[in-house]
Amino acid sequence: MHHHGGMTRLGPFSFSSVWAWSPDWVFLIGCLVALALYAAGVVRLYRRGDRWPIGRTVGWATGIGSVAFVTCSGLNDYGMVLFSAHMIQHMVLSMLSPILLLLGAPITLALRALRPAGKGRPRGPRELLVALLHSRYVKVISHPAFTIPLFIASLYGVYFTPLFDFLMEYRAGHIFMMVHFLATGLAFFWPIMGVDPGPNRPGHVMRIIELFMGMPFHAFFGVAVMMANHQLVTTFTRDGAPPGTDLLADQKLAGGITWAFGEIPTAIVLIALVYQWMGSEQRKARRADRAEERNGDAELEAYNAYLASLDKRGRRPAADAS
Repeated sequence: MHHHGGMTRLGPFSFSSVWAWSPDWVFLIGCLVALALYAAGVVRLYRRGDRWPIGRTVGWATGIGSVAFVTCSGLNDYGMVLFSAHMIQHMVLSMLSPILLLLGAPITLALRALRPAGKGRPRGPRELLVALLHSRYVKVISHPAFTIPLFIASLYGVYFTPLFDFLMEYRAGHIFMMVHFLATGLAFFWPIMGVDPGPNRPGHVMRIIELFMGMPFHAFFGVAVMMANHQLVTTFTRDGAPPGTDLLADQKLAGGITWAFGEIPTAIVLIALVYQWMGSEQRKARRADRAEERNGDAELEAYNAYLASLDKRGRRPAADAS
């Protein structure tokens, strides 16, 4: 039933045990492919003489690293038997990795690195990507009316229903759940971060509102898990847990992790938003300055022409009088 049958029982959950190498091949291969594709895009831009901000590459690499860390380390083993360890996985995948990955601006990189198909050729990957970005499907899944409820449902809907226990019984179910957490986070933060082009481009104020609409539900969920005085899920039982685990205390810790974690991405996103906002205000100011310079020159020329015309007018009658 559980894919832990033959495994030895894990020792107590400790900092060093988290760092053990324990790859989940699906995620390991996925992470390596994502890194390789991104690197290929950056290399292609550089060969062409284009610049690509180093910060974006760092964001992407860190994001991929965070996914690999929670899926290919001892944390993944403990995530099978301890609610608290599972929650760390869930939080990182749904709230930290997506922000870092989005700061890497992968869509922008893809649009710039993929070559457009020539005239008369069938549509290439770039055209398909553009079509996808403009599709109704993407409009719907990146709309806050969809992403916020999805983000909330992936907390309440997973843990307060039998769904979690069902998914945890199967390896495919566990992988699906992890991918779902990552995808939900990406969908939620994509319009809010506003780094990559997408169909929904809310203004800065609207983005902050969207960010804060999801967070109270998140905090409330964490508190609800902390306050629960019975096991919410049946997956984590005494026989699987490390010896001497107090399951209720671990569940309270899981709730605490969820509750506290909500603050981290909120802070990161707010800093990023304020930074972008200042940048866009500066760009607006620079544009206004440039426009003023152009208009100023034009106004000056018009004024000079006006003076010249007065001058001409003033001279004419004098010439007639003589």
